[in-house]
Amino acid sequence: MSLRSLFTARDMTKGAPWKRITEFAVPMLLGNIAQQLYNTADSIIVGKYVGDNALSAVGSASPILNLLLALFVGVSTGAGIMISQSYGAKNRKALSNNIGNCITLAAIATMVIMIVGPLMTMPMLKLLKTPESIILWCADYLKIFFYGIVGFFMYNMLSGVLRGLGDSLSALGFLLVAAALNVGLDLLFVAKFNMGVPGVALATVISQGLSAILCYLKLLSMREHFDLKKENFMLIPDTALTILRIGVPSGITQAIMAMAQMVVQSLTNTMGEMVIACMVIIMRVDGFAMMPNMTFGQTMSVYTGQNVGAGKFDRVTNGTRQGLLIAVGASTVLTVAILIFGKTLFGFFTDTPELIDLATRMMRLMAVGYIAVSVSQVLGGVMRGAGDTVTPMWMSIISTILLRVPAAYIIAYLTRSEQWPKGAPFALSGSLVIAWTLGMVLQAVAYLRGRWKQKMRPRKIENE
Repeated sequence: MSLRSLFTARDMTKGAPWKRITEFAVPMLLGNIAQQLYNTADSIIVGKYVGDNALSAVGSASPILNLLLALFVGVSTGAGIMISQSYGAKNRKALSNNIGNCITLAAIATMVIMIVGPLMTMPMLKLLKTPESIILWCADYLKIFFYGIVGFFMYNMLSGVLRGLGDSLSALGFLLVAAALNVGLDLLFVAKFNMGVPGVALATVISQGLSAILCYLKLLSMREHFDLKKENFMLIPDTALTILRIGVPSGITQAIMAMAQMVVQSLTNTMGEMVIACMVIIMRVDGFAMMPNMTFGQTMSVYTGQNVGAGKFDRVTNGTRQGLLIAVGASTVLTVAILIFGKTLFGFFTDTPELIDLATRMMRLMAVGYIAVSVSQVLGGVMRGAGDTVTPMWMSIISTILLRVPAAYIIAYLTRSEQWPKGAPFALSGSLVIAWTLGMVLQAVAYLRGRWKQKMRPRKIENE
């Protein structure tokens, strides 16, 4: 296999399913880890050079970012499914229109968030009871991110297009370049220029912009598979509505999860800066622990989409079984590594012993749930790839709204003490384990019931 062939579209409708899944997933896993380095580098550098309160500020901004960006992330999911199915069907016209319309939708979303995001920043921070000691830092971070949101949107959309075409390796290369630039700019802006929290936001915006440009240049070099003419960028009602129809349920899922995170963040904020900083550290390490789960969920969406488009439905079932085994194995290995080296990892973020000890104890509790998440992500990815994004949406709504949020507040209420008058911090991590475990059961039941298979019946691909 030539080097060039690695960085091109990959057909997942042929060959051993486990091999196609692994070939696609490994670069994507490394890419997801590289993307996680954005926020992790921000947290490490700002925590070391500015302090624990600055670390809390960066983390407190995350729920608001997730809420305002959720719908777009869902549209990106719909785009990837449409592209994988039209590529699997070898329909050049449909593929060209899907890609062009995806880029146009991303441009529209960018303009909306650049206007709405800064206006909502301070009211939402106050609604979340963000401590006065960090609220201005949070606001500065969010506003810079929103004003420079075009790089984030375009990278996520264009990398989703590349993945839909089966090319996960190019996105990995671009992310590695951008992650390295992000770390360098973080050190320059924070350590050298003393820009504090705004400096890490600016570094992230610049790095994401570079990764978006690189993705677009890569797409321009792949036009043997599709066209990128002016007419392909014009919104086609049927195409745009199909992308939205498939993507909006995923967007709603992301939005609801973000809202649940905001509600829990409000509880976290009442526990003080120490607990806020602790959750920031945990969530950064948790982001890496979740990488195999997210990666194999996205991989199974592309794998399923291409095989559904090609009408090879038997490969979906075989691929699901093999994908589950690989995903659970990868998640187990990474979880064990985090349990062993977790305390050392937390030491990169802060020099405060009490903070490191608290984070270590809470992470050990959360580790129980990572295997459950790997099963949920694979099964949800298969259903989304088949075109059923509604069922995984309902499973996520139940596990986050009806399970995670009430569990957090109930455990917090029951664990109030003189040391923790608002409840023990373990309410935050324990509620996640409860939601993850029961969510896996619900996802498995939905998969086995098989309603999602109705989406796999042969159908006409638009724009033939």
